[in-house]
Amino acid sequence: MAEFSEYRSPAHLSVLDAARACVDSSGFANVTMDDICEAAIASRATVYRLFPGGRDVLLEALRERSLEEFFTLLRAHIEDADSLEDLLVRSIVVATSELQHDEHLAALMATAPGEALGDLTVSGVPRIIRIATAFITPLAERFITAQEAAEIVEIMSRLVISYFLAPSQTVDFSNEDSTRRFVQAYFNTSTHSIL
Repeated sequence: MAEFSEYRSPAHLSVLDAARACVDSSGFANVTMDDICEAAIASRATVYRLFPGGRDVLLEALRERSLEEFFTLLRAHIEDADSLEDLLVRSIVVATSELQHDEHLAALMATAPGEALGDLTVSGVPRIIRIATAFITPLAERFITAQEAAEIVEIMSRLVISYFLAPSQTVDFSNEDSTRRFVQAYFNTSTHSIL
């Protein structure tokens, strides 16, 4: 979150909105700084001043912003969980449902599937886990230690991503009852361990 926080001014957000529109239509690999400048109605000098380091810094800020938006929405659905089991179940169900209905992700999968997969696998998983940990761990710490919370958030993040990319024939993570059965079978929420 700290990396993105410096990019919250109206000027930054305007450029990030323009970059998102460009990425949605062309994919990350095909977007140029000229495309973004044109969409943002801003000069190259202005965009480079806002995002020192250029295209790579800007696109990383866009990825961070998208994840922060995702986890802000997720957090709103889980912050009143009254047990660790409830927190895990709701987190998995909401995250899975949001991924399945994410228009931005669907557009990226349609225009640049390799990039989208990269953002959900090798290059993206550390970023996802870092931001998921920042948003969800404080909520889990009401029930378990900070270390246990960080570990369980990492496992949960990996499970949701894996399920999204290759849905199970036996478990439906978008269904609360199915997910609760899974959590009860594989997460011992009373001892805070994974079975």
